[in-house]
Amino acid sequence: MVKLVDTKFIGKKYGPTKYEVGREKIKEFAKATGDMNPRYLDFDAAEKEGRPVIAPPMFAVVYAKDVIEQMLLDRELALNLMMLVHGEQEFEFGVTVKSGDLITTEGVIKDIFNKKGKDFVIEETVSKNQNGEMTVRGLLTFVIRGS
Repeated sequence: MVKLVDTKFIGKKYGPTKYEVGREKIKEFAKATGDMNPRYLDFDAAEKEGRPVIAPPMFAVVYAKDVIEQMLLDRELALNLMMLVHGEQEFEFGVTVKSGDLITTEGVIKDIFNKKGKDFVIEETVSKNQNGEMTVRGLLTFVIRGS
């Protein structure tokens, strides 16, 4: 078995990154994913009711992607992207994300292990709004196939 990723990187941190949530981005995401819920699309109704436009829960992939990319493209970690596949992803959702929120995301490598000639890299991301409230915690598993 070939060891591909050094376990010394367990605990390595990424971020923080910041993302300001715009209502147009929420609308674009909802349309792109086929989620036509008016809570994500109807700006006029939101304004009449005096409420912000809210984001679909999976909008989290938009504001967490930069931290994930930092890990994937980390030269020191040196992942073989040609052999990498996305394994699993878990989410724990917190407070609802709204237009105007400023989301800060941080990531950490939680685990690296080898199983049957494949390396598994687990990254946890945690995103919080401007009030320090968690919006989402993500656990992502990447699999690097042996050569």
